Amino acid sequence: MSQDLLISNTANGVVRLMLNRPQKRNSLTRELLGGLHSAILEAAGRSDLRCLVLEAAGPVFCAGMDLAQMEETASRNDAREIWHADTQLYHNVVAAIMALPAPTIAVVQGPALAGGVGLILACDLVLAAEAATYALPEPKRGITAAIVTPLLVHRIGVSAASWLLLSGEGIDAARAREVGLCHEVVASADLVSARDKLITSVLSGAPGALAITKHQLTSCNSEVLKQLLSAVVVSAQARETPEAREGLAAFLEKRPPAWQPK
Repeated sequence: MSQDLLISNTANGVVRLMLNRPQKRNSLTRELLGGLHSAILEAAGRSDLRCLVLEAAGPVFCAGMDLAQMEETASRNDAREIWHADTQLYHNVVAAIMALPAPTIAVVQGPALAGGVGLILACDLVLAAEAATYALPEPKRGITAAIVTPLLVHRIGVSAASWLLLSGEGIDAARAREVGLCHEVVASADLVSARDKLITSVLSGAPGALAITKHQLTSCNSEVLKQLLSAVVVSAQARETPEAREGLAAFLEKRPPAWQPK
């Protein structure tokens, strides 16, 4: 992976990982996901880890999977195997974030879509700027947010999750806070100072006590981890359908897909 796809900094036990494809809205290629997974595992192996912060460069937090790469994969003879590997890799990233013994913080400066929302949901604490928005447009592309769905239901419940998954509409930062998708919303100009304040607050807790607390929180809804495993198959299979081919082609050609009303 090119080093500039992901920027990593560590100081005083705080690992900061920054998605760095602003020119492509930080969309997730398999190279970026592979680098992110490796960086998270490396952080997990640090004896001095106190906190992990996930951020993104540019105005968009993350536009989800790189649809151009997905479309390129569709033309290959081994597309099925690659899609299964890709969905497994995304699952591994999400699971690795959730498995970290130290608290994790997502800092959301702008729009988060599809798989980008999943990265946020995997984190323990979410700080957002007023410019942040959240949307799960997968059905518009003929695919499904299979891996994101159990995380979404786990964090915000079935009712709020239904709106995001089925309506095709997104929500703004204020509404996201109301439903529990983020914990704090601040002005964009205050996001960095609010991030630093939150990190300081997390570091005030004893590392061992925080690790035990996080383990208990996860144990209270361990079913979500099982659901994530089965979701890998669902997500991969959804990419193989004719609807997926039409949806991705329509997106890249900047036209409505065939199923949308004229």
